[in-house]
Amino acid sequence: MDVNFQTNLKKYADLAIKVGLNLQPGQKLILQALKYGGVPIQTAPLVRELTVSAYQAGARLVDVLWRDDALKLIRFEHAPRDSFEEFPAWQAQVILEVIENGGAMLSISSFDPDLMEGQDPDLLDLQQKAIQKHRKPIITHAGKNTMNWTVLSIPIAGWARKVFPDLPVDEQEPALWDALFKICRVYEEDPLKAWQVHITDLDKRSDFLNHKSYQGLHYTAPGTDLRIGLPVGHTWKSAGFTTRSGIPFTANVPTEEVFTLPDRELTEGIVSSSRPLAYSGNVINNFKLTFKKGKVVDFSAEQGEQVLENLLKIDQGASMLGEVALVPNSSPISQSGLLFYNTLLDENASCHLALGNAYQFNIQGGEKLSTEEFKARGGNTSLIHDDFMIGSGKMNIDGIIADGKTEPVMRDGEWAFKL
Repeated sequence: MDVNFQTNLKKYADLAIKVGLNLQPGQKLILQALKYGGVPIQTAPLVRELTVSAYQAGARLVDVLWRDDALKLIRFEHAPRDSFEEFPAWQAQVILEVIENGGAMLSISSFDPDLMEGQDPDLLDLQQKAIQKHRKPIITHAGKNTMNWTVLSIPIAGWARKVFPDLPVDEQEPALWDALFKICRVYEEDPLKAWQVHITDLDKRSDFLNHKSYQGLHYTAPGTDLRIGLPVGHTWKSAGFTTRSGIPFTANVPTEEVFTLPDRELTEGIVSSSRPLAYSGNVINNFKLTFKKGKVVDFSAEQGEQVLENLLKIDQGASMLGEVALVPNSSPISQSGLLFYNTLLDENASCHLALGNAYQFNIQGGEKLSTEEFKARGGNTSLIHDDFMIGSGKMNIDGIIADGKTEPVMRDGEWAFKL
């Protein structure tokens, strides 16, 4: 293995453990997949570096849930058609045991965006419902900031092929590593310091928006004219969080966003996607959603329309919004000019929204609310939380203030206010 690459791999691992998780001495750590049941076995070299970094930070125990995407595909090709509502519940129980006893969770978002192309969308829907049902308690913990957690990506062959189809096969994964290292600031002389500066800037953006306390936002762009109401007491956040026990951490690596929750019943208008959405081994592309009283009442997609329809029908909350996020078009991910087909990365290239569950920490006192109290204050609940990208260099966003007037928040995809 190239010495320079090994050095950068170590820096990437340290970044995840020290800035992403801020892992504390004595904590246990579980490594798992963001949504798909385990860490890809191809990612073992970085997983080993993460494990070394975790133990060097004082971890008491590091455990890994593994997966093999080939086995997932084999299931769809050969398993009984009536078996897709079944899920190995022990996987969720292992994660819950760690985080409910003060441990940390590191999720790996790496998958082949085209893995399940051509598979029965109804079976994919059944499998997703089973996964999300068992993972719901884990998502609830994240939404209440009861643990330190983070998400990062690791190149695998199918994903690298999708991002760099024109490169020779042996150059695809190195190219994706290079892109990740760049956008995650690994090439900086001191990546940890660079991240501290970056998070401070994002915190200033969220503080500015919290001071404004907008009643809503109005989005306009080609194919988009959308108004989103914001609930009383909504709170803008960056990915720099603090657990309820006082541990600061950074939830996503990379991250370029500030975000809050919408009132689930106060979205009106039409919005068009600006980047493809990789979902459950399929790609949904060039899609539009029409909202009325907070709910999607019409939709279309040039690619993956059936997959989109099934996503919207997972439960009542799946067709309503749970997140509003602002990202400047000048973000490093956007300026790379790459489509990553991975939401962790693509959402940080573009303003985005999320269908489904809202984070309770995005409303004042939300961590202590019951589900019904949260809903009464405008929060959405769902088995899913799926971000989709809508921003571009042609997007304008206005903040709606108390007297119904508006003021610029973004113009041509960039911040319209100075700090």
